[in-house]
Amino acid sequence: MSLNIVFVEPEIPPNTGNIARTCAATDTNLHLVRPLGFSIEDKQVKRAGLDYWPYVNLEVHDSLDDFMAKYGERRLWLATTKGGRLYTDAKFQDGDFILFGRETKGLPRDFIEKHKERAIRIPMSENTRTRSFNLSNSANIILFEALRQMGFPGLK
Repeated sequence: MSLNIVFVEPEIPPNTGNIARTCAATDTNLHLVRPLGFSIEDKQVKRAGLDYWPYVNLEVHDSLDDFMAKYGERRLWLATTKGGRLYTDAKFQDGDFILFGRETKGLPRDFIEKHKERAIRIPMSENTRTRSFNLSNSANIILFEALRQMGFPGLK
């Protein structure tokens, strides 16, 4: 088993390409939930992921409902600016799924509310003028905390 990064309805091709590269380098599974704001064949996605795409364990789901029907019983962590606790307070385990919403809107509010005990956030300045951190940067921050907690399994 390994960790799972889930991008729900991503809109910006380079963000998905960047996290695909990270997933290949860390043996992390990547899940993309449609609708996507681009084609996976898009040059920008391929360019950002460089030549790592053959090493990405990628699964594409037709909708969030389809994803939940398949994996909803697993341990899910929702990365959101509306999270009630810091990502460093989560106790990550092998097989966990870490979900991220689309760049412009995040995860659906009703979905967050339904799973609020698993909603985590990255702290930001109270004076920030941004809505959130970049999607692929956020995924990397939280993924590497999860890997650190687990002792960086399989990584050298």
